[in-house]
Amino acid sequence: MKGDRVEIVVDAGDTTRTYEVVASRAGRRVETAVRRGVVEVSEVTRNGSVVRTARFMATRVLALVEQPVPREDSSEKAGQTG
Repeated sequence: MKGDRVEIVVDAGDTTRTYEVVASRAGRRVETAVRRGVVEVSEVTRNGSVVRTARFMATRVLALVEQPVPREDSSEKAGQTG
């Protein structure tokens, strides 16, 4: 969903670097995958098309932080308790 973000902290030798992938438009989401020693973070549309991808060597990734946008539950909107 729009606003979802993933922060990736990478070891760059003598320092660390932080990268951010954000779902920039409505209906897009951010997906993460770890395959064959590579961490992939992709922004994906509703129908599954990849808009952009960031790839990092898994041995260099120090932290992968997913920050979803808070969503309202439908029961909270209706004022029901339960």
